[in-house]
Amino acid sequence: MEGKGLIIRGWAPQVLILEHQAIGAFVTHCGWNSILEGVSSGVPMITWPVSAEQFYNEKLATEILRIGVAVGSEKWASLVDVKKEASVKRDAIEKAVAQVMVGDEAEEIRSRARALGEMARRAVEKKAVHHSQI
Repeated sequence: MEGKGLIIRGWAPQVLILEHQAIGAFVTHCGWNSILEGVSSGVPMITWPVSAEQFYNEKLATEILRIGVAVGSEKWASLVDVKKEASVKRDAIEKAVAQVMVGDEAEEIRSRARALGEMARRAVEKKAVHHSQI
């Protein structure tokens, strides 16, 4: 539906959304569940950590797995301070989106993300077990 979007208030079925063919990237705070869901869906990530272990998870996605691009969030923020402390400039977000969506580097990131998604799916697929294997 060209020119239209969808706003979901409250809980959203994140895994179903991430697996939709229209999703080009996942803007994530880098919580562990979100990292696992992004990897399992084979979607590149735009990382925006705020607190706790999220900065370590960001390094996993951006530097080790190389399936993500950081927006440049550097300071840990409490829930009270999150709006003022964890702010990231619009230009940084635009640059990260372009880095994941356009060009040769983007295709490499997307290819690695797809490959990891396929490996994740294979790791948890159900296989028929023959009674002689038990």
